[in-house]
Amino acid sequence: MSAVEKSQYMPDEIINRVANSKLITIDLEDFYPEGKRVLFDIKDWLFEGFVLREKDFRTQVAEFDWSQYQDNYVALTCSSNAIIPGWAYMLLSIQLEPYAKKVIVGDLENLETSIYQDIINNLNVIDYKDKPIIIKGCSNKPVPKNAYIMLSAKLQPLAKSIMYGEACSSVPLFKKK
Repeated sequence: MSAVEKSQYMPDEIINRVANSKLITIDLEDFYPEGKRVLFDIKDWLFEGFVLREKDFRTQVAEFDWSQYQDNYVALTCSSNAIIPGWAYMLLSIQLEPYAKKVIVGDLENLETSIYQDIINNLNVIDYKDKPIIIKGCSNKPVPKNAYIMLSAKLQPLAKSIMYGEACSSVPLFKKK
């Protein structure tokens, strides 16, 4: 085989087509905010774990050191089958407000979803207009599944296409007609 024929079949340099493509990769892990996630269970503040006595509850709330939740993300819950009035969670959130970054009622997955909902709602996506997008799928941090749905919904009106995974092995999800 001549040198010319060889160069046609075996180029001297390896070209990374992924790096040279116009694909934009969005990794939701990059948006993961630092801060401890805490599940605050009020069951122990209830009489026999099931009855909320207003006076006792208010006393515990007033005497509790809320500063320990400085810069934490807090999910308020009750692990017993007690019926908790809405004002109780409101009272706790008012006490946590000066310290916690965010307070919700629910579990830790609800908390992560709420955190990411705020992030995605505030995400400026105008730079993604008419661009092919890959939403990276694997992460080491607890990115909630709902965050992927929220991001794809926000990008769909703008993006040329949306894929999921990695550039070398992505799953097509949407292509603008």
